[in-house]
Amino acid sequence: MTEHPIILFDAECVLCSANAQFVLTHDRARRFRLAAMQGEVGAALCRRFGIDPANPDTIIVVQGDRALRDSDAVLAIYAGLGWPWRIVAAAWPVPRSLRDPLYCWVARNRYRLFGRRASCWLPRPEDTDRVL
Repeated sequence: MTEHPIILFDAECVLCSANAQFVLTHDRARRFRLAAMQGEVGAALCRRFGIDPANPDTIIVVQGDRALRDSDAVLAIYAGLGWPWRIVAAAWPVPRSLRDPLYCWVARNRYRLFGRRASCWLPRPEDTDRVL
């Protein structure tokens, strides 16, 4: 589909949409593409990797035939943004068994903690080429 990693995110989630906006703003190399899980491309990729796009419980980074999820996906995103954001990737040696429970707790409670959009977030016109 593309040589660029694709971030699949919940466009109805305020936190997830804010993260998507953050990536578009700070990805100066324009490395990442984004796809809402509620959209056609995002939903198809979710299903391909066993995620229900109607009830997403994670963020996913698709790199070719491989998908990273949960805290691995978050670390891959920040590592890919370059300096100073890649410093977050210093958490990679921390075992997933310690990282993922916190990630999963936030993911399960994201609507209650941060809110839910009435409609999906839309990118700025200058970023539409990076949103699938």
